[in-house]
Amino acid sequence: MILATNKKAYHDYNILEKLEAGLKLEGQEVKSAKQKNISLKGAYVTINYSSRNHSPEAWLLNAHISPYKYAGKLKSYEPTRSRKLLLNKNEILRLIGLKKQKGLTFIPISVYTKKGLVKLLLGICRGKKLYDKRQDIKKRESQRETQRLFRSKS
Repeated sequence: MILATNKKAYHDYNILEKLEAGLKLEGQEVKSAKQKNISLKGAYVTINYSSRNHSPEAWLLNAHISPYKYAGKLKSYEPTRSRKLLLNKNEILRLIGLKKQKGLTFIPISVYTKKGLVKLLLGICRGKKLYDKRQDIKKRESQRETQRLFRSKS
């Protein structure tokens, strides 16, 4: 079941590849996310090295998960805190290699449940230029026009 989608991802970026990752959430965040109280607007993924064991880790930033309304008062809950992505080391190293290419970025596309777990669909993207966006809009409008013509003839 899809919990949230990033509607601007397909508009602002060319998605070259998709990758599934787990999300490390607290208990009340999982309950809130499963009630679809999550927003990916303005969210992105970054890769940092942990200070403890010097291994790379992927983090989801700026994703907003509202507080669970039945949890009572939560001390110092931050809805847009950084959340760790659960990827294996080879996937993270591959992402680091892709990040070195100019113009590539990692954007969350959607959050969904799979076998009771909360998963994130991560897109490896390249930003669109303004003229690319205009071409997409023209293409979409022409497809709609042809569909209208076919409907009116039948």
